Amino acid sequence: MNYPTVQDQLDLKVEKEVEINGVGMGVLSDGTPYLTGRGLARLCGVDNAPIVRLGSEWSESVQKPRVTKIKQILDNRGVSLHSPYLEVNGSRFWTGSVCLAVLEYYAFDALQNDNAIALQNYRTLAGRGFEEFVYAQVGYDPNQAVPEQWKQFHDRVSLTYDSVPAGYFSIFKEIADMVVTLGQAGLHIDHKFVPDISVGRTWSSHWTKNNLEQKFGERDKYEHNYPDYFPQAMSNPQVPWCYPESALGEFRRWFREVYIGDGKLSTYLSNQAKAKALPASFSQIALKALKK
Repeated sequence: MNYPTVQDQLDLKVEKEVEINGVGMGVLSDGTPYLTGRGLARLCGVDNAPIVRLGSEWSESVQKPRVTKIKQILDNRGVSLHSPYLEVNGSRFWTGSVCLAVLEYYAFDALQNDNAIALQNYRTLAGRGFEEFVYAQVGYDPNQAVPEQWKQFHDRVSLTYDSVPAGYFSIFKEIADMVVTLGQAGLHIDHKFVPDISVGRTWSSHWTKNNLEQKFGERDKYEHNYPDYFPQAMSNPQVPWCYPESALGEFRRWFREVYIGDGKLSTYLSNQAKAKALPASFSQIALKALKK
């Protein structure tokens, strides 16, 4: 894995995290393995305080010998970092390149009474590979094609990939950006959250009421199937409307300004929450994510 050369705050979250023998470690949502600060300290055989200080000393104008040495180790490996850790939502995550450099320092260069712990752990991680070590301890499969939380959306997309007639667009595909935005905020599509039904019905009403067929041409039907594990799959195949591509600009304007902007999405989410199909907080988080 190629780690970033600049460690800034990223739009990530923890995918998996465990603590084994006092060593906290995990994997971020982009597959980056990490140690917690306390976990790194334990592997180095030192208290947590020196690791905390390392973060604050990293950017000082006059560098401490320890920082200079660790940066030299990183530089020899072609790595240059503004910060020794990734900061995500206020938490600090120490990734492989830094962890190995810090371990190497405490194993061979630090003036401490006993370097045996650091030396043993450095040999373990350097020999086995930091990624492999963390992945194995956490139980993370980097080859998993689709993260579990995205699976239902992915499966729906797969089943509608080539089902819309040429020259037409479907509501489900056109609102994919919204679904992805909500997913990145932690709100994932499932059998309880099927926004394309709400959008499709509301847009169909707008289409009929404003006689848009006269302007853009006739709409058509196409076959849409839900994954077999969705309750809605019992009535497969579905036959929703698809619309002429000439109306795509009008749909996108309407979706942005009317469906989202005028509160129709908010109403849909509130109704779903009242029906106990969605958590009460879903609407607030969703609208905040879309506004952002």
